[in-house]
Order: sequence, then structure tokens, then C-alpha cells
Amino acid sequence: MSEMSSGADHGPGRYEIRLTGHLDPRWAGWFDGMAVTNDADGTTVIRGDVVDQSALHGLLHKVRDIGLPLVSVVRLDADQPPPPSPRKARP
Repeated sequence: MSEMSSGADHGPGRYEIRLTGHLDPRWAGWFDGMAVTNDADGTTVIRGDVVDQSALHGLLHKVRDIGLPLVSVVRLDADQPPPPSPRKARP
């Protein structure tokens, strides 16, 4: 039987979701205004603030619905400034 950590933070946070493939930046509206950036390595980064774990799960459902493979989900440290945007891929 596994134990759950009681120290987990389930409140607001800044997240970075990375997907394989490129999305058009117009998808930002569908992802609740989060920044959608195409990286030169062929991935899309969706980055922004999420109000709670329920909202994060909602975003992940949207990722599933568009069909691009999920690479990673990272909670960014709130005390640090946002990381620089990755270089945009050339058309």
C-alpha cells in the first residue's frame, strides 16, 4: 500500500506543460490564456498560472483531447521569475 504525502501544495502555481509537436499560438485562448510557444526542438510549451489542481487536470484533459504527446508537466518555483521563453521555431 502506498502513502500519500501530506506536504503537497494543491493551491495556485505556475506550470510548464511540454508537448511533442507544434501548436499554433492561437490555441492560447483554449488553454485559459496561458502562453503557447513553439520551441525549435519540435515541442510546444504551454506556460502560465494555474489556480489549483482541479484546473491543472482540466488543462491536461485539453492536452489529451488535441492528441499531441505529453512530454512533461513541471511546477515552476513561484519565488523565481518566469523562465525565458524558448526560441520560436521558424515557419
